[in-house]
Amino acid sequence: MTLKPILLTLTASVFISACSEAEKPKVEPTPTPETSSELLVDEARLNIYHPVDLTADISGYSENQKTMLSLLIDASVIMDDLFWQQAFGEDKTAFLAKLSNNEVNAFADINYGPWDRLNGDAPFLSGYEEKAKGAEFYPHDMTKDEFEASEAQGKADLYTMLRRDEQGKLVAIPYSEYFEEELQAAADLLNQASEFAEDAEFANYLQLRAQAFVSDQYQASDMAWMDMKNNTIDVVIGPIETYEDQLFGYKAGFESYVLLKDMEWSERLAKYAAYLPELQQGLPVDAAYKAQMPGTDADLNAYDVIYYAGHSNAGSKTIAINLPNDEEVQLSKGTRRLQLKNAMRAKFDHIMLPIAEQLIVPEQRDHVIFEAFFGNTMFHEVAHGLGIKNVLDSEQTVREALKEHASALEEGKADILGLYMVRQLLQKGAITQAMIEDYYVTFLAGIFRSVRFGASSAHGKANMVRFNYFQEAGAFSRNEQGQYKVDMEKMSQAIDSLSNKILMLQGDGDYQGVDSLVNELGVVSDTLAEDLARLTTAGIPVDIRFNQGKEVLGLN
Repeated sequence: MTLKPILLTLTASVFISACSEAEKPKVEPTPTPETSSELLVDEARLNIYHPVDLTADISGYSENQKTMLSLLIDASVIMDDLFWQQAFGEDKTAFLAKLSNNEVNAFADINYGPWDRLNGDAPFLSGYEEKAKGAEFYPHDMTKDEFEASEAQGKADLYTMLRRDEQGKLVAIPYSEYFEEELQAAADLLNQASEFAEDAEFANYLQLRAQAFVSDQYQASDMAWMDMKNNTIDVVIGPIETYEDQLFGYKAGFESYVLLKDMEWSERLAKYAAYLPELQQGLPVDAAYKAQMPGTDADLNAYDVIYYAGHSNAGSKTIAINLPNDEEVQLSKGTRRLQLKNAMRAKFDHIMLPIAEQLIVPEQRDHVIFEAFFGNTMFHEVAHGLGIKNVLDSEQTVREALKEHASALEEGKADILGLYMVRQLLQKGAITQAMIEDYYVTFLAGIFRSVRFGASSAHGKANMVRFNYFQEAGAFSRNEQGQYKVDMEKMSQAIDSLSNKILMLQGDGDYQGVDSLVNELGVVSDTLAEDLARLTTAGIPVDIRFNQGKEVLGLN
């Protein structure tokens, strides 16, 4: 069957209107201004995203594959609507309709609400208060103490929304119930897509993922996703990352990526996964903190992404993926690392190179190259599989022990261990595309790019902790012209010492230690703020936004 059902054109907001408040308790969304909101920022702020057509050559794909891609994009649209509900809550269509200015409308759309994600979630429209740390996952009036004292079953589960019952007590509602009709529609689309899949393992994954949407049981589909080896089309879809929950880091946000595998680049990357056990053993930390060996059934692949939705599309755009997040799956099978090559190239060309011209000393600018940018990004994702997943002498996971700081520290770990891996593999002769100076200088330029995303997100906090730690260690210096120069030897020393520190904090489950580290180093200094302001003055975009969809791909 090749015809798309009418159901595909329905949005999540239509599904929600069919459910009564009694059936689906809601948190009160952020109050909506009665009149049109005024812009609270300079209009130049609206242009921080460089537009990029998200396209790929699909002429070689069969009609069945093209039909499947169309269905996967339709399912992704539902994920986008679900994340809007999790992030903001106010009806998307009504909210955007109030914004008559096209540029303001586009800025609100990419931020999934009235808060600037690359400016510490500050409101950019009048009439809106500070964004709730727990977004819409929890009642806005809920305190941490109330949450901790609550006996609500499933309150800390990844896939529940916290609401109040008629007596005002907290209740945890599974995603499969709270978003029942939307997720059933998405499941139907995945099942239809599986009928057109030319790879049996991919078809199985789609069917298991569809089951997960209506059961909240995602581990089987994660395992199936890890078992796929030969599919040229892929989709990462569902409630996955917990970054949107800045209150506890417990709740997973909906997102999707529709992907086309780059076979040539993937073959270049395949050999690195075999080094993981050896690299784990060589980590610069005591043996107890590296005893949890990563799974070896892991792979590295390069993709062109043709559609982003939900969390992955909000604010800054992801350029690499390391999944699954399930610790049991990681220990059993490892992870898959997906490098999004076309999005990565767009950021390098339009952002990284112009930043290097402004902030890197002239004699080191030639070291900022795409191969090193690609490598640093790739090994960041690989490094998520290294280190420690469970607190020493405990059944508690690191994520559970470190709560809202878990994501920030994990991102910091991946950045540092990624550089450690590059250095080790260069010494072994396993990497031949560039030299250590290229990776180190490109990494520093990459910090400036990432720091502009703000210090409120997990990645932002990790960036600032790393930048300030490196600065104190003398890993780089700044001249009178505000240009930075890497000290190669001190950079290597700082990588080892910070790796040791982070791995011990994770292994010890040291919440207070991480809290102190983030509070002390996770801040932007006045000097750095001035240097970043120069990038804005120079008109360098902060990130990219996509013109995407079936029309861009020629699927209609």
